[in-house]
Amino acid sequence: MKRGGWVYMMTERYRGTIYTGVTAYLPERITQHRDGKGAAFTQQYGLTRFVYAEHHDRIEDAIAREKAIKKWRRQWKIDLIEKANPNWNDLYDQIISTTLS
Repeated sequence: MKRGGWVYMMTERYRGTIYTGVTAYLPERITQHRDGKGAAFTQQYGLTRFVYAEHHDRIEDAIAREKAIKKWRRQWKIDLIEKANPNWNDLYDQIISTTLS
């Protein structure tokens, strides 16, 4: 798994509520959200579907990007997700399989 930082997005369904987060350890963080041990917001809204991630070489850059995205309009976030993942598929199995290889 690459070091640095990750910006990621979680939801509960296609075009549902969107949570944007940042982490240095993506598989572990997504697992926490899926297990109901992530952010209070994701717990409250049942956001367990991992739909987007982007890697940054430095955690500081990932944090800056997360802060910027959190200020975006909802439609911009939807566009970003759909450019990479048009069907809003849960990418959890992909991220876990890449960390095990």
